[in-house]
Amino acid sequence: MSDDELRTRLGPLLPRLRRFAINLSGSTDDGDDLVQAACERALARSHQWQPGTRLDSWLYRIIHTIWIDQLRARKVRAHVPLDAAEALTRAAVEHPAEARLTLDAVRRALAELPEEQRAVMTLVCADGFTYKEAASALDIPIGTVMSRLARARLALMARLGATPPA
Repeated sequence: MSDDELRTRLGPLLPRLRRFAINLSGSTDDGDDLVQAACERALARSHQWQPGTRLDSWLYRIIHTIWIDQLRARKVRAHVPLDAAEALTRAAVEHPAEARLTLDAVRRALAELPEEQRAVMTLVCADGFTYKEAASALDIPIGTVMSRLARARLALMARLGATPPA
C-alpha cells in the first residue's frame, strides 16, 4: 500500500484509534501521543501491513505495542481520569446531571482497571470488536480476551455497586 493510500484510509479510523488510545492510557494527552506515534510507525512500516487483513486491527496492535513499550520504559503506571468519554453520551441523555455522575463513576472505575482489562474492554464494548478481532488486535489468544473481559466486567460492576446477573 502506498503512503498516500494509507493516509487516506487512516483518516476515518482516527476517532476510533484515539478513543482506544485514550482509554488505554487514561489520558487525553497520552492517547493523542499514542495515536500520533502509531500513525508515524504505520507510515514508516506500511510495507508490513498485509492486504486482505483489517487495517484497524493492525493499527490497534501498533498502539498497544507502543503503549507497552512506554510502560516498560517508565516503570510507572499513572492513570489520569478520562475527559473525552463524556462527549459520547451528552447529546442523547434526558437527565444530564445523573448521566454526568454515572459517566464520571464509570470513567473512574475504568481507569482503575489493569491496562490489559481496559484494552480488551475498550475494543469489545466501545469499538464493537468481536473477541477474535480483539485477540488479533492485541496479539493474544481469544481465551485471554474472554477471561480479561469477564474480569473487567465483574470489577466494574463491583466498583459501581452493581450486582452481577444471575
